[in-house]
Amino acid sequence: MATRTDAPTRREQILKEAARLFAERGFHGVGVDEIGAAVGISGPGLYRHFAGKDAMLAELLVGISDSLLTGAKRRLAEADGVTGPEAVLDSFIEGHIDFALDDRPLITLHDRELDRLRDTDRKMVRQLQRQYVELWVGVVREVYPAVSEPSARSAVHSVFGLLNSTPHLGRPGSLPGRAVTATLLHRMARGAFAAVAAD
Repeated sequence: MATRTDAPTRREQILKEAARLFAERGFHGVGVDEIGAAVGISGPGLYRHFAGKDAMLAELLVGISDSLLTGAKRRLAEADGVTGPEAVLDSFIEGHIDFALDDRPLITLHDRELDRLRDTDRKMVRQLQRQYVELWVGVVREVYPAVSEPSARSAVHSVFGLLNSTPHLGRPGSLPGRAVTATLLHRMARGAFAAVAAD
Protein backbone atom coordinates (compact mmCIF):
# COMPACT_ATOMS: atom_id res chain seq x y z
CA MET A 1 0.00 0.00 0.00
CA ALA A 2 2.47 2.63 1.13
CA THR A 3 5.21 1.26 -1.14
CA ARG A 4 3.46 2.11 -4.41
CA THR A 5 5.03 4.98 -6.33
CA ASP A 6 2.60 5.19 -9.27
CA ALA A 7 -0.73 6.99 -9.06
CA PRO A 8 -3.28 5.09 -6.95
CA THR A 9 -6.24 3.53 -8.71
CA ARG A 10 -9.76 4.65 -7.84
CA ARG A 11 -10.17 1.43 -5.86
CA GLU A 12 -7.03 2.20 -3.84
CA GLN A 13 -8.23 5.78 -3.25
CA ILE A 14 -11.51 4.44 -1.90
CA LEU A 15 -9.71 2.02 0.42
CA LYS A 16 -7.37 4.72 1.70
CA GLU A 17 -10.24 7.07 2.52
CA ALA A 18 -12.32 4.27 4.01
CA ALA A 19 -9.41 3.32 6.29
CA ARG A 20 -8.98 6.93 7.39
CA LEU A 21 -12.68 7.45 8.07
CA PHE A 22 -13.16 4.08 9.79
CA ALA A 23 -10.13 4.79 12.01
CA GLU A 24 -11.40 8.26 12.90
CA ARG A 25 -15.05 7.46 13.56
CA GLY A 26 -15.41 3.69 13.72
CA PHE A 27 -16.79 1.30 11.14
CA HIS A 28 -20.43 1.93 12.05
CA GLY A 29 -19.90 5.68 12.29
CA VAL A 30 -19.19 6.04 8.57
CA GLY A 31 -21.62 5.67 5.68
CA VAL A 32 -20.89 4.82 2.08
CA ASP A 33 -21.98 8.33 1.05
CA GLU A 34 -19.20 9.83 3.18
CA ILE A 35 -16.59 7.50 1.72
CA GLY A 36 -17.80 8.34 -1.76
CA ALA A 37 -17.70 12.07 -1.06
CA ALA A 38 -14.11 11.75 0.17
CA VAL A 39 -13.03 10.44 -3.24
CA GLY A 40 -15.40 12.53 -5.33
CA ILE A 41 -17.99 9.95 -6.34
CA SER A 42 -21.52 9.23 -5.20
CA GLY A 43 -22.08 6.69 -2.44
CA PRO A 44 -23.91 4.32 -4.80
CA GLY A 45 -20.95 4.66 -7.19
CA LEU A 46 -18.85 2.79 -4.64
CA TYR A 47 -20.82 -0.35 -5.38
CA ARG A 48 -19.10 -0.53 -8.77
CA HIS A 49 -15.90 -1.22 -6.83
CA PHE A 50 -17.05 -2.96 -3.62
CA ALA A 51 -20.09 -4.93 -2.53
CA GLY A 52 -20.31 -2.75 0.59
CA LYS A 53 -18.49 -1.53 3.68
CA ASP A 54 -17.88 -5.08 4.91
CA ALA A 55 -16.01 -5.87 1.70
CA MET A 56 -13.88 -2.73 2.11
CA LEU A 57 -13.00 -3.66 5.68
CA ALA A 58 -12.07 -7.20 4.66
CA GLU A 59 -9.89 -6.01 1.79
CA LEU A 60 -8.14 -3.49 4.04
CA LEU A 61 -7.34 -5.92 6.85
CA VAL A 62 -6.58 -9.01 4.76
CA GLY A 63 -4.71 -6.81 2.30
CA ILE A 64 -2.32 -5.25 4.80
CA SER A 65 -1.52 -8.61 6.40
CA ASP A 66 -0.82 -10.06 2.96
CA SER A 67 1.27 -7.02 2.01
CA LEU A 68 3.45 -7.30 5.13
CA LEU A 69 4.01 -11.02 4.57
CA THR A 70 4.76 -10.56 0.86
CA GLY A 71 7.22 -7.76 1.63
CA ALA A 72 9.04 -9.87 4.23
CA LYS A 73 9.27 -12.83 1.83
CA ARG A 74 10.65 -10.52 -0.87
CA ARG A 75 13.30 -9.11 1.49
CA LEU A 76 14.29 -12.61 2.52
CA ALA A 77 14.58 -13.75 -1.12
CA GLU A 78 16.61 -10.68 -2.10
CA ALA A 79 19.03 -11.31 0.77
CA ASP A 80 19.51 -15.00 0.00
CA GLY A 81 23.24 -15.55 -0.22
CA VAL A 82 23.92 -11.83 -0.59
CA THR A 83 23.58 -10.38 2.89
CA GLY A 84 23.68 -11.86 6.36
CA PRO A 85 20.88 -12.24 8.90
CA GLU A 86 21.71 -8.91 10.60
CA ALA A 87 20.95 -7.05 7.36
CA VAL A 88 17.78 -9.10 6.85
CA LEU A 89 16.56 -8.25 10.36
CA ASP A 90 17.27 -4.58 9.70
CA SER A 91 15.32 -4.74 6.43
CA PHE A 92 12.40 -6.47 8.18
CA ILE A 93 12.36 -3.72 10.80
CA GLU A 94 12.56 -1.02 8.13
CA GLY A 95 9.68 -2.56 6.20
CA HIS A 96 7.47 -2.72 9.27
CA ILE A 97 8.39 0.83 10.23
CA ASP A 98 7.31 1.99 6.76
CA PHE A 99 3.93 0.38 7.38
CA ALA A 100 3.68 1.75 10.92
CA LEU A 101 4.42 5.31 9.86
CA ASP A 102 2.65 5.40 6.49
CA ASP A 103 -0.46 3.32 7.20
CA ARG A 104 -1.32 4.39 10.74
CA PRO A 105 -5.11 4.26 10.17
CA LEU A 106 -4.84 0.56 9.31
CA ILE A 107 -3.27 -0.17 12.70
CA THR A 108 -6.15 1.56 14.45
CA LEU A 109 -8.62 -0.22 12.19
CA HIS A 110 -7.09 -3.62 12.93
CA ASP A 111 -7.18 -3.01 16.68
CA ARG A 112 -10.81 -1.87 16.70
CA GLU A 113 -12.55 -3.69 13.89
CA LEU A 114 -10.90 -7.09 13.32
CA ASP A 115 -13.74 -8.84 15.12
CA ARG A 116 -16.24 -7.39 12.61
CA LEU A 117 -14.78 -9.48 9.79
CA ARG A 118 -16.50 -12.65 8.65
CA ASP A 119 -14.95 -15.75 10.21
CA THR A 120 -13.24 -16.74 6.95
CA ASP A 121 -11.65 -13.30 6.52
CA ARG A 122 -10.59 -13.09 10.16
CA LYS A 123 -9.01 -16.55 9.94
CA MET A 124 -7.17 -15.46 6.80
CA VAL A 125 -5.79 -12.39 8.59
CA ARG A 126 -4.63 -14.54 11.51
CA GLN A 127 -3.04 -17.11 9.19
CA LEU A 128 -1.12 -14.42 7.28
CA GLN A 129 -0.01 -12.82 10.55
CA ARG A 130 1.27 -16.13 11.92
CA GLN A 131 3.33 -16.70 8.78
CA TYR A 132 4.72 -13.17 9.06
CA VAL A 133 5.69 -13.70 12.70
CA GLU A 134 7.41 -16.99 11.89
CA LEU A 135 9.58 -15.36 9.22
CA TRP A 136 10.73 -12.86 11.83
CA VAL A 137 11.32 -15.59 14.42
CA GLY A 138 13.59 -17.45 11.99
CA VAL A 139 15.67 -14.37 11.28
CA VAL A 140 15.89 -13.33 14.94
CA ARG A 141 17.18 -16.78 15.85
CA GLU A 142 19.79 -16.58 13.10
CA VAL A 143 21.02 -13.27 14.51
CA TYR A 144 20.77 -14.46 18.13
CA PRO A 145 21.24 -18.28 18.09
CA ALA A 146 21.10 -18.58 21.88
CA VAL A 147 17.55 -17.22 22.00
CA SER A 148 14.92 -19.96 22.25
CA GLU A 149 12.05 -20.11 19.80
CA PRO A 150 9.41 -19.10 22.39
CA SER A 151 11.57 -16.17 23.54
CA ALA A 152 12.17 -15.06 19.95
CA ARG A 153 8.43 -15.23 19.24
CA SER A 154 7.64 -13.18 22.36
CA ALA A 155 10.28 -10.64 21.36
CA VAL A 156 8.84 -10.35 17.84
CA HIS A 157 5.35 -9.72 19.21
CA SER A 158 6.76 -7.14 21.63
CA VAL A 159 8.57 -5.33 18.82
CA PHE A 160 5.37 -5.32 16.77
CA GLY A 161 3.63 -3.75 19.76
CA LEU A 162 6.32 -1.07 19.88
CA LEU A 163 6.26 -0.33 16.15
CA ASN A 164 2.47 -0.48 15.93
CA SER A 165 2.15 2.12 18.67
CA THR A 166 2.56 4.90 16.08
CA PRO A 167 -1.15 5.87 16.09
CA HIS A 168 -0.65 6.80 19.75
CA LEU A 169 2.42 8.98 19.18
CA GLY A 170 0.32 12.05 18.48
CA ARG A 171 -0.86 13.75 15.33
CA PRO A 172 1.44 13.29 12.29
CA GLY A 173 2.61 16.91 12.49
CA SER A 174 3.57 16.55 16.15
CA LEU A 175 6.20 13.87 15.52
CA PRO A 176 9.84 14.98 15.19
CA GLY A 177 9.90 14.09 11.49
CA ARG A 178 9.59 10.82 9.62
CA ALA A 179 13.31 10.11 9.31
CA VAL A 180 14.02 10.87 12.97
CA THR A 181 11.02 8.81 14.13
CA ALA A 182 11.99 5.89 11.88
CA THR A 183 15.56 5.93 13.19
CA LEU A 184 14.36 6.00 16.79
CA LEU A 185 11.92 3.12 16.24
CA HIS A 186 14.61 1.09 14.50
CA ARG A 187 17.06 1.64 17.35
CA MET A 188 14.44 0.66 19.91
CA ALA A 189 13.48 -2.49 18.00
CA ARG A 190 17.07 -3.66 17.73
CA GLY A 191 17.56 -2.83 21.40
CA ALA A 192 14.59 -5.00 22.33
CA PHE A 193 15.98 -7.99 20.43
CA ALA A 194 19.44 -7.47 21.92
CA ALA A 195 17.94 -7.33 25.41
CA VAL A 196 16.27 -10.71 24.93
CA ALA A 197 19.56 -12.17 23.73
CA ALA A 198 21.34 -10.78 26.78
CA ASP A 199 19.10 -12.67 29.24
